[in-house]
Amino acid sequence: MSEQELQRREALNKLREMGIDPYPAAEYKASHFSKDINAGFEDKPEAKEWEEVCISGRMMTQRINGKASFADVMDSHGRVQVYFNRDILCPGEDKELYNTVFKRLLDIGDFIGITGRVFKTNMGEITIEAHSLTILSKSLRPLPIVKKDKEGNIYDAFTNPEQRYRMRYVDLVVNDKVKNTFVTRTRIMNAMREFFNRKDYLEVETPILQPIPGGAAARPFITHHNALDIPLYLRIANELYLKRLIVGGFEGVYEFSKDFRNEGMDRTHNPEFTVMEIYVAYKDYFWMMNFTEEMLEHVVTSVNKGSTEVKLGDKVLNFKAPFARVTMVDAIKEHTGYDINGMDEKALFDVCKALNIETNDSMGKGKLIDEIFGEKCEGNYIQPTFITDYPVEMSPLCKKHRDNPDFTERFELMINGKEVANAYSELNDPIDQRERFEEQLNLSAKGDDEAMFIDQDFLRALEFGMPPTSGMGIGIDRLTMLLTNNSSIQEVLFFPQMKPEKKESKKVLELSEGEKAIYDILKEDSRLALEDLKTRAGLSNKAWDKSLKGLSKMGLTKVSKTEEGLFVELAED
Repeated sequence: MSEQELQRREALNKLREMGIDPYPAAEYKASHFSKDINAGFEDKPEAKEWEEVCISGRMMTQRINGKASFADVMDSHGRVQVYFNRDILCPGEDKELYNTVFKRLLDIGDFIGITGRVFKTNMGEITIEAHSLTILSKSLRPLPIVKKDKEGNIYDAFTNPEQRYRMRYVDLVVNDKVKNTFVTRTRIMNAMREFFNRKDYLEVETPILQPIPGGAAARPFITHHNALDIPLYLRIANELYLKRLIVGGFEGVYEFSKDFRNEGMDRTHNPEFTVMEIYVAYKDYFWMMNFTEEMLEHVVTSVNKGSTEVKLGDKVLNFKAPFARVTMVDAIKEHTGYDINGMDEKALFDVCKALNIETNDSMGKGKLIDEIFGEKCEGNYIQPTFITDYPVEMSPLCKKHRDNPDFTERFELMINGKEVANAYSELNDPIDQRERFEEQLNLSAKGDDEAMFIDQDFLRALEFGMPPTSGMGIGIDRLTMLLTNNSSIQEVLFFPQMKPEKKESKKVLELSEGEKAIYDILKEDSRLALEDLKTRAGLSNKAWDKSLKGLSKMGLTKVSKTEEGLFVELAED
């Protein structure tokens, strides 16, 4: 443990020796949130309600000055300043609550409860004058503390992505914008629900563990049910179950589902992701295009202060309906010069070769066309655009186009060069559906491990009859990325999938506070000029010398001399 962690445990023991429970069980009833106090007092400083308030939260700063001190307390809605005066907090002879508990045994990160009077300081800051102090939870690890030098440069900000994703609980505390991202994510989903519920569509739940991983072309996660002694799959899509409900007589059903695909991980893919799928009877994909753009315009204005324009990096996306509509064949022709209409598998292999697109023998027509579009076309569609009329080989669950049976009534919504939504006029011909599934089996036999399984129960359901239906799925994670100006899916998932965490060596676990400060900086930047590292560490000259020598003796760092000066770096394992 570090010095600070040891000191916090000592403080914990002293609190208990004083008869103070550092983790009380009783409810603590706060009367206000910080935002209510900051906004309300400004409007009504003389109101009676401000005579006594009660708040609870995490102490984020502590500025001790003899008999009078200040602290910032952060709750779920913001921060408010608290003024601690020894003689007001402890009006009797016993000053231990201020002198010992507040000044010596409380640390930044501890949860406390405060009652007191609201006033405005001479500097104009709304503040609570503390009349009582209650410890609600003692923190045993120090939070990352952002430091600023005299020039306003920021050091030691909690910005390392791996640390932030692994310790999202810390990220949420110290980086205010992160919480806003997840609040917006929930508002996006609530706006969708509101839109669907106004039309009397029913929110439902379907199985996550499935005997057949159907509804999409993807590699599934496999598990085993011990009692039934059968393999089961984590769902890759909920499509086939929702369509069973349409067979059962519901006119419109939707679900926000967790889906799982045992595939690669990158900035836009996570093996566990959230999708919303909706199916509406007696509709087609033309209706669904209108419905989707109307729904997205509603969602965007709901979370974006009424505006349809969203800033994403250096771009501005406009979600005002109607969206552009381009057929897949036209998109490929525009961006590659090749007209794939009517091409067989061999011709498509030749096109891929000419375009330097990697292929393999397991690929059928649908996969080859998908590769061409993904490599050469997809990234060009920045503004919301419906790509329509996909070749039949790419869409085994979709109805053939009413005017050309080589194509299907399908669209994907492209935004910022990525697919965000996918929709069909759903295939409801059970004979055609069986033939499509059998074609997928042939692909599987060729080695395509993403080919669809045959779901016999779903085929049986279709044989009972499904009305004309349109379905649409939209990726909640990618939509949230777009609407919160994030370029990585990990930024919009509370706990994204990570590689196993490497355990720190015993040497690292036993570092002093100064040694740990230097080591943590080098973990982020690996190699720094000695003077830059010293400035960022913020240690006294004595502590700096002792800490750097200690790290060198343990073989954790090394100092090298170059023409540019002295540099410090982590030693190789």
